[in-house]
Amino acid sequence: MKHIAIIGAGPAGLMAAEAALKEGAQVSIYDAMPSVARKFLMAGKSGLNISHSEEEKLFRSRYRAPDARLDGLIAAFGPGDVERWMNGLGIESFRGSSGRVFPVMMKASPLLRAWLARLRTSGARLHVRHRWQGWDEAGALVFATPEGEVRLEADSVILALGGASWSRLGSDGAWAQLLAAMGVELAPFQPSNCGFEVAWSKRLLDGFEGAPLKGVKLSAGRQSAQGDVVITKRGVESGALYPLSADLLRQIEDTGSASLEIDLLPDVDMGTLRRRLAAANPKESSSNRLRKAARLDRTKIALVNEISRGAPPAEAGDLAAFLKALPVRIDAPVPMDEAISTSGGVSWDALDDRLMLKALPGVYCAGEMIDWDAPTGGYLLTACLAMGRASGKAAANHHI
Repeated sequence: MKHIAIIGAGPAGLMAAEAALKEGAQVSIYDAMPSVARKFLMAGKSGLNISHSEEEKLFRSRYRAPDARLDGLIAAFGPGDVERWMNGLGIESFRGSSGRVFPVMMKASPLLRAWLARLRTSGARLHVRHRWQGWDEAGALVFATPEGEVRLEADSVILALGGASWSRLGSDGAWAQLLAAMGVELAPFQPSNCGFEVAWSKRLLDGFEGAPLKGVKLSAGRQSAQGDVVITKRGVESGALYPLSADLLRQIEDTGSASLEIDLLPDVDMGTLRRRLAAANPKESSSNRLRKAARLDRTKIALVNEISRGAPPAEAGDLAAFLKALPVRIDAPVPMDEAISTSGGVSWDALDDRLMLKALPGVYCAGEMIDWDAPTGGYLLTACLAMGRASGKAAANHHI
């Protein structure tokens, strides 16, 4: 019986284990942390959004990868398959009003418990506190454990080590140095689905740090999203911002900064807003005009004054245009370790069509450690599960 060693016990690694077991392999799973799938559990703390029920072609268009293979992997195991897989664990799913797919109980922990129980029943052996150190001269895997160094051999290896964010949960990107030393081509890590730094004034932060800009529309490049945005000490943060992160990062890389446009009143058309502002009492103060005629709350008024340096346009048409496309200068992303996910990692050119490393026959990769990107909303988890499934099947059927 073929022995598969899986390093990394997040969603991609656990799904790889399940797929390899179904192919008749013996499976051992190793993780550096004292318990498994910590980032998965954290992501599901406020509601585990595991996939999305939108039309399949639209779903697959959400991914950004320099290779068409990811699209094929998700086509082979997509949102509907994820729902059926979750139901097979005894976890019922439901679809929210936005189309996002959740387990009925919302939390990740019941799903993880059922999943681990099924894996153990199927014969998987799980080893925690095993930090992978690479290979020795004879090709054996080397792990650092509390009891000392452990070396072992396997017929095939699946690496599912995550990206380079949330290091406290086990995803630190340290594996990149080990693979680079073995001649594996890597793309630089970049933060994704992250907040961004803005040089707010002390005046704004003293009064509005932590305050939300409610129901705004954000635009960057060709992308836009609607929702709430929080003013933070560092800049701006919110789930509505994450779909724009790739475009903002591209602008920063090209020019050193980026422009985020905020429509403070996305549900009010330009003509209506212009008429409201024009009808305002000309003796009103600027803030009263924004409050009464534009119907902005205190936080939005404070942002208008911040961006205009206390002197927003006076003419109704100019002011309406300003409020519909408030320009916020973005200086940088937040530190990578604070990002929800990262792009970069193992280059697709380093992998064959089965997700095996060309430089290391018998060694496969899966999940966020490969160079791809997607917004939040169930897309990240679905792809990790699809890649784990593909790598597990391939490794179990590997022949040197």
